[in-house]
Order: sequence, then structure tokens, then C-alpha cells
Amino acid sequence: MKRNLLFSGLLLVIGAGLVRAQVPDSPSPVRPSSPTASPAPQAVPSSPALPKNTTSPLGMELPFFDPGTEVITWGGKSWNVMNQRIFQSRFEKYLSAPEQTSEEHLAYNGIIKNILELLSPENTDNRKAYQAFVLLFRASAYDADANMCGTLGSAVVTAMHAHRNQAQIANTIDEMKKEIQHQQALATMWAASQNTMASSSSTGKSTAPGPIVKPGEMKQGFAIKEATTLQAQIGVFTARREVSALQARIQFQALMVQFFVQRRFQHVVIACQLYPHLFPEGDGALKLDGQSKQFFTKDVGVPPTVTTLQSFASEAMRDVREGVQAYLYLAEHNEMESATKRLGEAFVVGEYMPEIRTLSRDKKRLALAFLQRSNRLISALEVRDYTQADVVLKELETSAKDFDATKPRAAIETARRISGMHLARARNAAIAGDQKTFETEIRSATEIWPLNPALAEATGNIFAAGDMQAKALTDLDQLLSHGNIRQIFNDKLRFIAAAATSPAHQEKLRKILEDMQKVETAIAKAEEYTKRGDAAGAWEAVERAARQFPDDVKLNQLRGNLSSEAAGFVQSLKTAQQLETHGQTGSSLAWYLKAQRQYPLSEFAREGIERLVARLLPQS
Repeated sequence: MKRNLLFSGLLLVIGAGLVRAQVPDSPSPVRPSSPTASPAPQAVPSSPALPKNTTSPLGMELPFFDPGTEVITWGGKSWNVMNQRIFQSRFEKYLSAPEQTSEEHLAYNGIIKNILELLSPENTDNRKAYQAFVLLFRASAYDADANMCGTLGSAVVTAMHAHRNQAQIANTIDEMKKEIQHQQALATMWAASQNTMASSSSTGKSTAPGPIVKPGEMKQGFAIKEATTLQAQIGVFTARREVSALQARIQFQALMVQFFVQRRFQHVVIACQLYPHLFPEGDGALKLDGQSKQFFTKDVGVPPTVTTLQSFASEAMRDVREGVQAYLYLAEHNEMESATKRLGEAFVVGEYMPEIRTLSRDKKRLALAFLQRSNRLISALEVRDYTQADVVLKELETSAKDFDATKPRAAIETARRISGMHLARARNAAIAGDQKTFETEIRSATEIWPLNPALAEATGNIFAAGDMQAKALTDLDQLLSHGNIRQIFNDKLRFIAAAATSPAHQEKLRKILEDMQKVETAIAKAEEYTKRGDAAGAWEAVERAARQFPDDVKLNQLRGNLSSEAAGFVQSLKTAQQLETHGQTGSSLAWYLKAQRQYPLSEFAREGIERLVARLLPQS
């Protein structure tokens, strides 16, 4: 799945979740102030109240795909595109699903195609854009759309409301400016009147007793205050207008990128073509962070814009169409390995594209059959079942003429040769009575090919000749009667070979080996804890296993040694358990808490506390 770097940006959507934008609330509708009313003074902001994290309006960076390693990095974590748990299970589900060619799906695809045609750059008539907008809500009624078109239509309505709010704010500002001019004219008039009254008082023409009353001065001050308050309101409304325009653009861009992350490329193109109709005066730049921004600016050499996003979406749609066509051609020529890869690549990029969803189930099952055989081959090689691997490999070579069988064939033949060599040496050692060499060679042959049919045959012949098998089975029965499973485990290779022709012994031996594997795992875990100086953790690991296998000598010996090394913690825990057994819940809880303080990572203490808390507070 090697891509050039330009198209690799399209695969950054794999495994991605939804990217949600953080936008401010929409402003309330603005009404023009009455010319006679005096609005309350408000503080004038120095700049628009922008939403937080304006450098990344989408709230996070996009996932980034490395085409060289097929690894995606997002949110500080990395994973491989072809990881079976993420990709293969979803791909196999798609290959098994029926094609979406019902009347409902065909009608939905027709509406989407009609919307794209109406929004084509050749259609400059705004009425075409309005017709496409109406069709969005028709498309949202179909289940295949998952209400994507409805969400896009709602975003268009929100943008329209934002434009209407801006127009209302602009009208309000114009009315305020007119009122400011009126108040300034009144202030000038009252100032001139005041000057005239002052001149008359100085010439002695005034006959009014007492101080000269200046009513014009109060009216002049009121007019100046009114003009200042209105000027402050203009600043507030101007800031609100800028925020309204910014938030509408950010919200719509976030939805576009969300569609891209979800691989809804048709919806991306629709949103990008609606964008200039909704924001003709704004730029189309997208604000991204981290590797996402670097991909556009450094690797691709273009700024992240609505146009580049639409270009990538269109390229993805074209690549999906070509991928499906390539799959059909390769499948027709029985080249199923390449065909399955091409379909997998197309599915990863455009899972929701019509070309992917309408591909017939019969044609998809060709890829599913190849994929299932490939998985069977991998599983057989992993468990070294080379007999089954050989059968599956021949099926793959027949069903896919382009399948490269070189490596699995070499693994099978190498295992056969080496296992045969060890069996021959074991046979010679048995004849010579060299039990040590015999056991070593049998062990080596078993490790290389556990299910080798020649192994049971060879060991059967060898034991029949030297009576070694009968003796081994007798020893096994004696150890079973005494319950000495530790000795059976220590000599397991000998007994495995001896039980090759005895199904009853095989079943008993299998159960013993499974149990002892759990014991050995607990011992290894305890030893690892001990190396780290965690005696309490080591004791817990051994104690949990000892409760399941109380008769194992090695486990009990290690359990006793660790009990002394973590004596305080062990004593607290056992005291808590004894008190719990006798129904003394409060005291038991106190000792469990003490044990947890002594060893905060204790699972026994945590489990005891949870049991007692549930008993004391059942409602919670």
C-alpha cells in the first residue's frame, strides 16, 4: 500500500473519530436603539471576544499517515493501518455484507449526484445553490446518509442566520451614528446659547436677581454624555459583529473537516462548494496544528485551505473508483492477491463511496475467500502446523495465480527436513540405549513441528523396539497416582512423546501442562517483582496461584519465603481476611485499609475493600 506523499494525506482519516469544533454562542438579535432613549453605558472591548484556542478552531490536529511505514500518528499514539483488529475485521464484515443496490440506495445516490451537479463551478446561478440546499434535507431522510446532509443543511441555516445578525448589527450601528450626530449638534447649539447668555450678563442687561441660571449648560452636558454612550455601544456591536462572522466560518470549516475525517468525501465536496456562497467575503484558510499543518505547508507546499481540502476529497473519490475498477480486472484474471490489496486500499480510503457500497456480494466474496485462506495459512505457520499450512498453501496457489508462495513453502520444507533429521537421530539413540540423546532429539523434533505425523509414528516404533514407551507411561501413571504433577512437568517432553499413541494419557497430560504453565507463569512473575524489590507484589502473585494449586511444592516454598520478606503486609492482609470471615466488617475494613497503605498496589486489599464497602453501602 505504497502511495506518493501527496495522496498519502488522504489516508490520515483511518481509525479517526469525530473532530468537534469549539465555537462561541450565537449573539442575540440586535434592535436599533430609540433616538430618545439613553442606553446604559457599557465597556468598550479592545478586540473581539474570540473563542479559545483560535490557533486550532477544530480543537485538535488531524491524524497523520506515514506512507513509508503504513503507520498513523494521532494524539500522541501510533498504529498500523493493516492491524487485524482495526482494519481486517471491518474489511471482512464489508466483504460479507450485501451490496447496497436497493431502490432506496439508488434514489439516495441519485440525489447526492444531483446536488453535486447543481453545485458544479459551471453553475454560477445562486438559484442552483438554493436547489442543492433544499435537496440536502431530502437526502438526510435516507438511512445511508446517517443524517450527514441534515447536519450540513443545519450548518448552512446557521450561517444564514449569522449573516442576518450581521445585517441587523450593521443597521443598528448606522442608527447610532445618526443619533450621535444629532446629539453633537444639540451640544453645539446649547454651547452657543450659553455663550450668548454669558455675554448678556456681563453687559448688565440682565435684570434677574441672584446668580445667573445656566440651563443650557446642563442640556449641553447631557447631549455630550449621550453621544459618548452611543459611541461606546458602537464599539460593542462592532466587536459582536466580528465575532459572529468568525464563529460562523469556524463552525462550518469544522464540519467540513469532520466529514473529511469520517471519509464522507462527497459531503466534503458539497460543503466546499457551498462555502463561497455562504462566505463570499471571507478567506478559505483552515487553521490546523502539528503534523497536519506541516503536511500542507511543508510536504505538499500549499496552504491549508477549503480549496485544497476539496482537492484532496476529489482525489480520494477518483482513487476509490480506480481501485474498484482495478479489483474487478485483477479478479477476472485470477490475480486475487493484488486484487484483494487494491480493494482493501479503496475500502480504507472511501468506505462510504457508492463504488464501494454497490459492489456485488458475489464479487466481494472472491476477496473474502482469498483473505480467509491467507489467515488460515498465517495461523497454521504461527502454531507450526505445517501439514495444514501445506494444504492451505496449495489452495492459495490454485485460487490466486499471483500469490507468492516462496516464503511459506521454504518454511514448510525447512521444518520437514530438520524435524526428520532429529527423528532419525532419536531413532539411532534409542537403538543404542542412549536415553539422554533420545530425549534431546525428540524434544528438538517436537519444538520444530509439534504436529508432525511422523513424530507419533517414529516414537511409537522406537518405544516398541526398546520398551521405553511402556516404561514412560508406567512412570506417568505412578506420578499421577501420587499427585506429583511437578515431576511430570519437569519431565514433560519424555511423557509427551510416550503419550503420543495414548489419547487417555494425552488428555491428562494436557491438563497437567496447562495447570503447571499457570504455576510457572506466577513464579516467573513473582521473580520479576522480587528483582524490582517488590516483595509484597511477588507474594500476591504467588498467593493467588497457590489458592488455585495448593499442592505444588515449589510454589509453596516460594510463598513461605516471600511471606517473611513482606511480613507486615501479609499479616495485615491475613488479619483482615480472618475478621471478614468472622463477620467483623468494620475491623476487617480497617485492616484492609492498613494493608493498602502498606502496599498501595495490592489487588487483595482493593478487592476486600470493595466487597466490604458494597456490604456496608449497598445503595451506592
